[in-house]
Amino acid sequence: MIASEWMHVGTVLKMNAINYPAKLGWQDKSKKFTFKEWNERSRRLANGLRDLGVGYQDTFATIAYNRGEWMDIYAGCAKGGQIIVPVMFRLTGPDIEYILNHSECKAFIVEAPFVELVEGIKDRLPVPRDAYIYLGDGPVPDGYIGYEDLLSMSSSNEPGIVVGSDDTWIIMYTSGTTGRPKGVVRTHGSHTAQHLVSNLNMGVRPTDKVMLVMPLCHINSIFYSFPYTLMSAPVFVYNVARFDPEDLLRTIAECRITFTSLVPTHYVMMLALPDDVKKDIDVSSIRQLLISSAPARKDLKLAIMDYFKNAELWEAYGSTEAGLVTLLRPEEQFQKLGSIGREAFRTDRIRILDENRKEVPDGEVGELFSRTPMVFKEYWKEPQKTREAFDGEWCSAGDMVKRDEDGYYTLVDRKANMIITGGENVYPSEVERVLVEHDAVKDVAVIGVPDEKWGEAVKAVVVLYDGCWPSEELAGEIIDFCRGKLAGYKRPKSVDFIRDQEMPRTLTGKILHRILRERYG
Repeated sequence: MIASEWMHVGTVLKMNAINYPAKLGWQDKSKKFTFKEWNERSRRLANGLRDLGVGYQDTFATIAYNRGEWMDIYAGCAKGGQIIVPVMFRLTGPDIEYILNHSECKAFIVEAPFVELVEGIKDRLPVPRDAYIYLGDGPVPDGYIGYEDLLSMSSSNEPGIVVGSDDTWIIMYTSGTTGRPKGVVRTHGSHTAQHLVSNLNMGVRPTDKVMLVMPLCHINSIFYSFPYTLMSAPVFVYNVARFDPEDLLRTIAECRITFTSLVPTHYVMMLALPDDVKKDIDVSSIRQLLISSAPARKDLKLAIMDYFKNAELWEAYGSTEAGLVTLLRPEEQFQKLGSIGREAFRTDRIRILDENRKEVPDGEVGELFSRTPMVFKEYWKEPQKTREAFDGEWCSAGDMVKRDEDGYYTLVDRKANMIITGGENVYPSEVERVLVEHDAVKDVAVIGVPDEKWGEAVKAVVVLYDGCWPSEELAGEIIDFCRGKLAGYKRPKSVDFIRDQEMPRTLTGKILHRILRERYG
């Protein structure tokens, strides 16, 4: 068990506290703690949770916007062997109720903005009345323990729990792109492998400083935070509830950030700032950037590289279930535009399988299965869905891809989004890539809707640019735009227009096709 003790965040933090006690561990826009202070806070949290009845491999939930205390929470439960269930802050009461009951949580850390929401469902949650923890400023509400009060009254000793690499650290509930959320069970060992692979690929340095902009309740920030802790590099949590592109750039400059992971929309918003604003901000500290979660166009990549002149641009494909699977490296950005790269280091192999679980040749579309040390353990209390996700040791998150003769992979679509019209398969992303080139189309989602003749018909749900007005004529023009670019059966049979805020999305900006199918089906 000696080796396994070193294979999780809690023990890494302990060593940093010994070797670099005065070095910055984490900070956000209002507070900062050294590795020594962070280590003590994490010990106290682990012991405080235990005193509330959350023991080794028991679950507890947290709902909060981005703030530095997430770093305490993830490290604390690693030390105490507890299992954290991060709750997405955009969820409704019934969703939160389902997740906490399904995961059998014994405590709930609640940030101030969510107290009213939680109060409305408290009677239907499994959490004991004395195990609600308030995270925020101001008076602690009745029925809650203050987060800092819990830390101050708890022991500062190491919890004395030997946590193994096969123990569960996180149950991350999926965003529900294809149905009700599933609890993805991830172990300490799988995350340590993820952190090591990230470091080996991207060359994290002790002098680096990562900024976490993506929500801490999302897997992306877990994947790209603790690799820096592993290298004794500090973490900056960008705790702004609403994304502010100018403030983000100024914070990067002020704090000398060297790396951050963002989705394409973030980059678009930053680069859309007035030139005089951008020229006034020094972003020369950035040496690496990651773009993920959605395809990036060539013009966007060029604009990123032009503004962040010292930065390498990386693209990654992975999932909550499989971890990091492929990387498109900086030198490959334009020679394989649209690709998600090749296998990341220590991905033993990728298989592309048809519906009969037989491998397909290069150039053909199939479901991606990967076998990596980063793979998840199971879906919580969902043995049938777990079996469906695996083919032996090979794991799938339900994504359809194809591989070219050079070994580069292209993400085609989610398996669940595929449209079958007249017996032919249509992948929405293929149609969306054409439609978004129309001058009036700001964003688009393509779905299948019931059709008596074809079984399903292709429908485009379109968001227009400001100044463009929906009309039957424009709908016809958009359909005609696809002629010569798409086969007849792939072209939309109908177009509906919606406002930008009506397009359903996940926390990372991915469009929820499932919601649109329910809306129009």
